[in-house]
Amino acid sequence: MINYLNGFIRRLDETDSRVIIDVGGVGYEVVLPYFVMRSMLDEGKTETDSLELEIYYHASERQPKPILVGFKKDSERSFFEKLLQVEDIGVNTAARALVFSISTIAKAIEDSDTSQLTRMPGIGKRTADKMVATLKGRVAEWALLKDEGYSTIPANKGNTDIHSEVIEVLINLGHKRTDAKEKVEKVLESNEQIKDAQEILREVFRIERS
Repeated sequence: MINYLNGFIRRLDETDSRVIIDVGGVGYEVVLPYFVMRSMLDEGKTETDSLELEIYYHASERQPKPILVGFKKDSERSFFEKLLQVEDIGVNTAARALVFSISTIAKAIEDSDTSQLTRMPGIGKRTADKMVATLKGRVAEWALLKDEGYSTIPANKGNTDIHSEVIEVLINLGHKRTDAKEKVEKVLESNEQIKDAQEILREVFRIERS
């Protein structure tokens, strides 16, 4: 199975949102979600430029021809895998649907904002409802991503506000305020170097699972 590719761009197809990446003389065709393609174009990526992609590899009896879907970060790929847990959302549907950043979509799911979700290509009201029913409460850490052009926490907020925001996220997920506060304080006491809201929330989830 292919986990990542590191090579140079042989061909870039904006229309179909695909890239051929040459790795050691072998050309791999990779489907790019729209937000990934847009990010690459914003960076000025063009043919012959170097490119490294995290890869989601899919092949099955019904789909014997492998499909490679490319992402710039592992966090984007892991969210894509979450999306595939939703009934009626397959690999091709999910790849076409990702026109917004991961954090935007995750926040819409956590907020039960189906009107935002139905703006995604191929996602109707019924599928949007399934996305919320399946994933709400399970994608909060992606909603807090700050490096994708969208964040629930403005970059200029101080640490106190960031901690409060994490507490509010936990409350929205069903935690009591006192419990949420205790969990955040426990994380901060054990690791004072953690400053990022996403890292705090991820550590809270890790402790809950242990």
